[in-house]
Amino acid sequence: MLLHDTFDYSAREHPNAEFAIQGSRIVSYAEAQALANQIANALVAKGLVPGDRVALLSKNSIEHALWYYACSKAGVVPVPLNFRLAPPEWSYILNDAGAKLVFAQDALAEALAPVRSELASVKHWVAQGGRPESRPTRSEAEPSEAQQLGADVPGWERFDAFVAAQPTSAPAHRGAPDDDVYQMYTSGTTGRPKGAVLTHRAVVSQLHQASLAFRTVPGDRMLIVAPLYHAAASISTFVTVQAGGSLYIQEDFVPAEVVRALSEERIAAAMLVPAMIQFCLVGVKDVADRRYDTLRLIIYGASPIAEQSLTRAMDVFDCDFLQGYGMTETTAAATYLMPADHRRALAGEPKLLLAAGRAMLGTEIRIVGTDGRTLPNGEIGEIAVRGPQLMRGYWNLPEATAEALRDGWMHTGDAGILDDEGFLFVQDRTKDMIVSGGENVYPREVEEVLYRHPSVAEAAVIGVPDPKWGEAVKAIVVAKPGATIDAKELMQFCDGQLAGYKRPRSVDFVEALPRNPSGKVLKRELREKFWVGHARRVS
Repeated sequence: MLLHDTFDYSAREHPNAEFAIQGSRIVSYAEAQALANQIANALVAKGLVPGDRVALLSKNSIEHALWYYACSKAGVVPVPLNFRLAPPEWSYILNDAGAKLVFAQDALAEALAPVRSELASVKHWVAQGGRPESRPTRSEAEPSEAQQLGADVPGWERFDAFVAAQPTSAPAHRGAPDDDVYQMYTSGTTGRPKGAVLTHRAVVSQLHQASLAFRTVPGDRMLIVAPLYHAAASISTFVTVQAGGSLYIQEDFVPAEVVRALSEERIAAAMLVPAMIQFCLVGVKDVADRRYDTLRLIIYGASPIAEQSLTRAMDVFDCDFLQGYGMTETTAAATYLMPADHRRALAGEPKLLLAAGRAMLGTEIRIVGTDGRTLPNGEIGEIAVRGPQLMRGYWNLPEATAEALRDGWMHTGDAGILDDEGFLFVQDRTKDMIVSGGENVYPREVEEVLYRHPSVAEAAVIGVPDPKWGEAVKAIVVAKPGATIDAKELMQFCDGQLAGYKRPRSVDFVEALPRNPSGKVLKRELREKFWVGHARRVS
């Protein structure tokens, strides 16, 4: 089975149902299928052949979602770009992928101008203009969206012209399950980003795994506000479409608008990274006063969440919660902490709220030591994953692929513990582990204690140079709005809750923590200024 098969099936079964809504614009499954087929035929007409890479540089939009399916139909491989990157970073990814076509929103198309001359592989430039929120809702009798949209960006073909003459039936190409379906670049928190190549087989396997947990039914609206270039948002999209649900798409994350939508727009499920949940809880005054009658599930993941934030979110939104742990290299997820696990935690086993869940259907998890040996339950080591959703490898990086995928196991670079029930407890990135006086300190354990202080909104723990201990524990803290707290008070707060070598020796206060688009705190960026002139054992 191929990715677009799930889309075409839903379009056949529910042609008049709502495929997506963005602002005032509503698109049915039949309309979405017709536009996806036009895009696919346009790709073929441009001379692109199966396996060619095409880049997507766009904020969340209905078209962005459809490009995944259109490329699947044509056999070409989409490379979604993080729109928050700088032009030189786009240039690196486009050249690394050898992209032959770039699709971009008009403002982002213009932002590519400084590096356009560097992109020798790109032969076709397609730009789409207009903000989705400003487009009127269209009945089936009105002209197609493809005929209405486009951008006048010099040197770029308008999207409407790109698809206008193309048939609304699918092209003749039929791929195979082991063909590449998309290529997503890792966050690149250390070094250059790598292109993780996923196949149809891997992605469709993940959809089957996820559908057992999401339990989406026809007509359910899924809030898509996490960026569609991200693995978790794309899988949430595909699972929803596979079930005949509807995508409620927001171009940008605006906490007040997310809360409003969850309350007023018949949203059944939402995928939110923990930072989004925290911003909604802290930054939207009436979040706890609203009703969320249709909301049944919030999926979260991509970074750790503080226990205190999670319990408050469960109380405020009064719905089921589902946590996914994984990475781009595992399509999106390898484990789920199911809604039943969350309820079990609230019923008297709060420790489970710190877990990342258990292995998904058809997936194995093990903890390995530095020698590759499987460690017993309860011991900390590197998390390794095996399952049908693993990537094929890193694009043009055979050595990095061999290092990551050893004997069929994806070595994640994350440190974790398995308990006797198979629950995984993620400690940290192995590169973020602090070694102080010969003792290993996992920052997340310290951060969980800091989050218990009533004045702490966010916390990140790093290791800094220390002449006596090698590394010392430092906390970087964001205080809650209006709260006052000093470093001494916070360090004293940790007394009795952490072993002496784990307690912060210093605390810095900042307005905000640096994060990548996945919501992960950039600890390398936090550490950098402290390690100038010092050699650190990890990057």
